[in-house]
Amino acid sequence: MSMFELSDDVAVVIGATGALGGACAAAMAEAGAKIAVLGRNAERGEKCVKTITESSGNAQFFSCDAMDPASLKSCHEAINNALGSPTILLNAAGGNDPDATVTPDKSFEDIPLPAWSKVFDLNLVGGFLLPCQEFGPAMCERGKGSIINIASVTSHLPLSKVIAYSASKAAVLSATRFLAREWAQKGVRVNSITPGFFPAEQNKKLLYNEDGSPSERAKSIFNHTPMGRFGHPAELAGAAVYLASDQASSFVTGSDIVVDGGFLSQTI
Repeated sequence: MSMFELSDDVAVVIGATGALGGACAAAMAEAGAKIAVLGRNAERGEKCVKTITESSGNAQFFSCDAMDPASLKSCHEAINNALGSPTILLNAAGGNDPDATVTPDKSFEDIPLPAWSKVFDLNLVGGFLLPCQEFGPAMCERGKGSIINIASVTSHLPLSKVIAYSASKAAVLSATRFLAREWAQKGVRVNSITPGFFPAEQNKKLLYNEDGSPSERAKSIFNHTPMGRFGHPAELAGAAVYLASDQASSFVTGSDIVVDGGFLSQTI
């Protein structure tokens, strides 16, 4: 058996409707896991499922709102019936709000509380708390599970402009380590992945000009990244498969794998 074999696993990927979550879902399916694709956008969810099944993988889409405990509970029951009891949870949902971003026309003190709260809800409540509360206890009861949370380079070094996003992602990293300690002796490992800069819908306006050329912020990122480029979604997937596999990472919990092209290693 391969060290990265996941054929006995059912993986719940919340946010698989996005580029990074979708790439991780496809990689875990290739390793043999049955994939529950969770998200609010059915069209994107079914597209992810199609990508996986066309490569001989096993995946189903489940409409779910990670901010709604009742929706998560209903979805959990449906997954149990359709695929089996989940042993892997990847929390790839989250995002930012332009109203919580500092701009030339809006300073820190102008950030409205609802926008700040929305970002924390997206990344810490829907991106960690509620999914872990729903799927984690069943894993603890079985004595087997791997929970993977998506942090950010902003978890380690707060970036300019996106203060709410940076703070909420730092909280995800802290919460991951807390939960790793709580469930370490119950057979459930809890880790995180820190992506560097991967272009996505949520950061497109910050990284590209209207004509499609890199923005000044993007150029600054390239200059600060030893590899001199953005990451590709598939480059995140290997870390997810590694953390999902009991054979490959059985003694790994409370850890954070950085996939950033060297961004955090460079100063001047």
